[in-house]
Amino acid sequence: MAKRFSCHKISEGKAEAEAIITKDRIMFYQVRPEDGVMEEKNHELEGRSIAKKILLFPGGKGSSVVQQDGLYHLDRFHNMPSALIIQDPDPVLVAGAIIMELPMVDKVDAAFYEQVKDGDIVEVNADEGYVEIKD
Repeated sequence: MAKRFSCHKISEGKAEAEAIITKDRIMFYQVRPEDGVMEEKNHELEGRSIAKKILLFPGGKGSSVVQQDGLYHLDRFHNMPSALIIQDPDPVLVAGAIIMELPMVDKVDAAFYEQVKDGDIVEVNADEGYVEIKD
């Protein structure tokens, strides 16, 4: 039985993919656009790809220029995450998600974070205001 949790839509859209989870903030400029691999030293996701995955993370870091440039290059190489589940959205990432039509949600039920695991298949439906952990 899939588990569904309410959330708040930031950027519209739907996606279903494998979840990748980090407690570290992300600077998208430090993600290699050719394959979506995190290059930032000592980052929880260092050496792992966020391409085409549902990215669960606390928020962004770095200036607006490096965030937008990082997202732009990921998009150019077709290695953007499928959707973003963010805890602390900032205007830069919100604007980037909206411009690039990348589904983004926040304010997900706390129970979701207790149950979701790295590698779970997760559906984000920002349009209808829910995220779901698939079986």
